[in-house]
Amino acid sequence: MQFDIITIFPKIFDSYLNESIIKRARKSGKIKINIVNLRDFTNDKHKKARPTEWSFGRVDDKPYGGGAGMVFKIEPLAKALNKFSPDKGRKKEGLKNPLVILFSASGKQFNSKMASDFAKKYKHIVMIAGHYEGIDERIKKIIRNLKLKISELSIGPYVLTGGELPAMIVVDAVSRHISGVLGKDESLEEKRYGVGVPTYTRPEVIKYKNKKYPVPKVLLSGNHKKIEEWRKKHQK
Repeated sequence: MQFDIITIFPKIFDSYLNESIIKRARKSGKIKINIVNLRDFTNDKHKKARPTEWSFGRVDDKPYGGGAGMVFKIEPLAKALNKFSPDKGRKKEGLKNPLVILFSASGKQFNSKMASDFAKKYKHIVMIAGHYEGIDERIKKIIRNLKLKISELSIGPYVLTGGELPAMIVVDAVSRHISGVLGKDESLEEKRYGVGVPTYTRPEVIKYKNKKYPVPKVLLSGNHKKIEEWRKKHQK
């Protein structure tokens, strides 16, 4: 699976994507993650004149109709997305047309089933990490004109300052469903007892402020049938 994330803050991803399970999956080649700096696709005259992180070309502008905040411009995004349109080069790479994800508070709620479906249906996912007041609405028509599939997603009933966190969440959630990323398919909670089953480990009893907190007796019984029934009963 290949993920491309279009962002204006590429350094945000450094720590999370280079640790733990995601790091191992990248190292083994099971997933590939490219961070695409949107500022590299601008033609702004200040890009070379003032080489600082905050002046690498204009990627945003004021919204038509007035109002606070800034809106991502069409041109840089269109140039960044153009590289993912169907062509012979992509076929040689073994990649079909990618799914392009736009993050929006009004988008379809992302969930575990969608993560599993994405892992099965796609080999390439491109995500646009928006910022400020959002992205010029016309980008949706351009994406379709590039013959790319588009999906608008929300990761929850709230508004964030940018799409970088949602992008990392999608990478993590989808990667879990790629064979070998977790080591064994049995590691997926969804395939065992469901999400949210309570878990315990040693010691059997913890004493804290004169109160004892024991592990449920059924988990110590050795009766696998009863343990399985208990876990199914407590799944959420």
